[in-house]
Amino acid sequence: MEIPEKILKLAEKRMEPHDTEGLVIGEGNDQAEILIVGEAPGEKEAVEGKPFIGRAGKELDDQLAYIGLERKDIYITSAVRSRPYKWVKTNKKGSGGTRKANRKPNQKEILAHAPILDYQIDKIDPKLIIALGGVAYERLTGRNDKMTDIVGKVVETPVKKLVDVQGSEYTFTKKEYAIIPMYHPAAVFYNPSIKEKIYEALDHLKDYLDK
Repeated sequence: MEIPEKILKLAEKRMEPHDTEGLVIGEGNDQAEILIVGEAPGEKEAVEGKPFIGRAGKELDDQLAYIGLERKDIYITSAVRSRPYKWVKTNKKGSGGTRKANRKPNQKEILAHAPILDYQIDKIDPKLIIALGGVAYERLTGRNDKMTDIVGKVVETPVKKLVDVQGSEYTFTKKEYAIIPMYHPAAVFYNPSIKEKIYEALDHLKDYLDK
């Protein structure tokens, strides 16, 4: 999907003060009825410019296959398009004692990329939005519900969007969208005990799609 140059330039300028790298616009079928919104790119995504590759990408593909979907059936994007990182200590040889580690994006970084997501939602006009993780869910709905309470459940709601691309004030769309929050695919690597909960949520999602 082509994004207007002025929107990309604005995002780039707003991201300058922050420790981020790369730019991943999104990938998939821009005529799709299903839009997946993640959090932000990781290291491999930032390098290759593609969303959800590596271990998290494999996990996402497995989850999509479980509900009968492939990447060609959807469009994948995220709340933030550049990889947020922080410097941490490491004993890895040749690293100089530090390395870049992924971190959660902050609100200014989410704001910087808000016009891109607003543009994509408007152009794709999806029938269903799958929010992968709390960052994506809060960006879309403005709500901070606990993921354990809402994962796999359909939320009919307007979506947050900027009043003006140059500004920082949000409003909500007049249209309501069906949003299903799911755990981020990487969550299972850090907390294997939630795998059963993930597949229960996928069963709910599959039932919704079958209808």
